[in-house]
Amino acid sequence: MSLKTWFLETRPSFLLLTPLNYSVGIATAYVEGSFNVFRASLGMIGVLLAHISINVINDYFDYKSGLDFKTKRTPFSGGSGILPAGELDPRRVYFFALGCFLVGGVIGVYFAYTTGWALLPLILFAAFTIYFYTTHLSRWYIGELLTGLNFGFLMAVGAYFIMAGRYSVSALVPAMIPGILGSTLLFINEFPDLEADREAGRRNIVMALGLEMSSKIYAVLVSSVYFWVLICIAIRLMPLTMLVIFLSTPLGLKAIRGTLENYSDVERLVPSLAANVMWILATTALTIFGMLLSKLV
Repeated sequence: MSLKTWFLETRPSFLLLTPLNYSVGIATAYVEGSFNVFRASLGMIGVLLAHISINVINDYFDYKSGLDFKTKRTPFSGGSGILPAGELDPRRVYFFALGCFLVGGVIGVYFAYTTGWALLPLILFAAFTIYFYTTHLSRWYIGELLTGLNFGFLMAVGAYFIMAGRYSVSALVPAMIPGILGSTLLFINEFPDLEADREAGRRNIVMALGLEMSSKIYAVLVSSVYFWVLICIAIRLMPLTMLVIFLSTPLGLKAIRGTLENYSDVERLVPSLAANVMWILATTALTIFGMLLSKLV
């Protein structure tokens, strides 16, 4: 086995979004005058370890359940493929996931101790849902909600807390954007895995609604990000500079069009999955930029 194989087991392409979601909270705190390089850097390590742990734990349990042998893999769904190929020992992969999980948890507890115990419920909720997501929570039609919460909304809110030492409406409002984006990412990535997930006992919204209706819900989810920004600007909960987020609309429209046309054809849907990832990355980056720009104008 090689370090490259272990690196690929973490599913690094999916880790790109974590620093961006985390930075939404950091940018909000910075605009309000709260920023510390050490805490920001240590927090980044913590959220990356948390994300790695869910990726690897998910891979391990999907291998153990046999799901990975039934799923048609795409670059955006279906697992890493490393365990089914026999490239790593499953037991070592599991302990690697636990190691990342525990170190990330220790970092979280450190921040609760040093910045405020009000952070602890957020950490405990994230830990519980990370470990039990694949084995239990993914069977309860709440996977999309939990993904948006953990790796979007709560990540941004937690980042703000470790900078400012408190929660505030000013942090919750922009955190809704990565929250919606996180749910949307999982939602569309469930399309190719529908039948395999059903056989494995998973239950999700795509399964409940069917692919055709889910493709329309996907369009609503994409649109809801822009409506949220407009509403929040109108009632002065967001700065006018957040209008820069509309620069990502061409990518969003491309993803919507492709999904509505190809929701039942995995091969033809892959470009839409790619466009969705690019839209999410761009929209999150523009959220950060919009927040930081408000400090200059």
